[in-house]
Amino acid sequence: MRNLKCIVAYDGSNYHGFQRQDNAITVQEVIENGIKRLIKQDVKIIGASRTDSKVHARGQVFNLNLDSSIPTEKFSLALNTKLPDDVVILDACEMNNNFHARYNTKDKLYKYQIYNNKYPSPFYRNYAYHIYNQLDLLKMEEGLKYLIGEHDFTSFRSSGCNAQSPIRKIFDINMEYKEDLIVLNIHGNGFLYNMVRIIVGTLVRVGLGKIRPKEVREILLSKDRKKAGPTAPAHGLILEKINY
Repeated sequence: MRNLKCIVAYDGSNYHGFQRQDNAITVQEVIENGIKRLIKQDVKIIGASRTDSKVHARGQVFNLNLDSSIPTEKFSLALNTKLPDDVVILDACEMNNNFHARYNTKDKLYKYQIYNNKYPSPFYRNYAYHIYNQLDLLKMEEGLKYLIGEHDFTSFRSSGCNAQSPIRKIFDINMEYKEDLIVLNIHGNGFLYNMVRIIVGTLVRVGLGKIRPKEVREILLSKDRKKAGPTAPAHGLILEKINY
């Protein structure tokens, strides 16, 4: 029995998140069904992050205990033949028996894409949050600096969050620009439920002039979700990388 760590990329447009559900199709279900077709066994995978419906990933990680003669170096290619085109296994490697994709995580990198143009783009409709009013990027960059460091992020988590502690550390947060596409990069040791999307919703309000940049710090210190911005749409979010 081998404990394999796998990296998977997926377009979340057609899925109700990563984690298996009883009444909706998920990425986990698709992968587990693919494994069953490949090795004729029922296998349960353990995902590192429970991405929401419509959220995408370039570097989601899962592990599984595998009892199969398929060589580890060929497992990704073999499994991909059993998966739909919007789910791709990028790598597989053998780990010790103690490795756990979720519990051994050290930090994660998320990206959030905003398309800032008067008109929507058919090419980004499933991958970026469309904002038609012009955003003040300098003000957004000023506002995001208040989020760097270790803080109580109660103001930036949804009511359904069941994390025991709201304390999280953001190592870095910055924005990149390519024509009308704005990419927010946020690197932290962990994230509360909807934390990245609420941060984006708040920064968009800063960019629209509805919140002053320094108010981001005040919102953070208030520990009041009602003072932060709305939760940005899920389809702009990408789980980029998980480090161990």
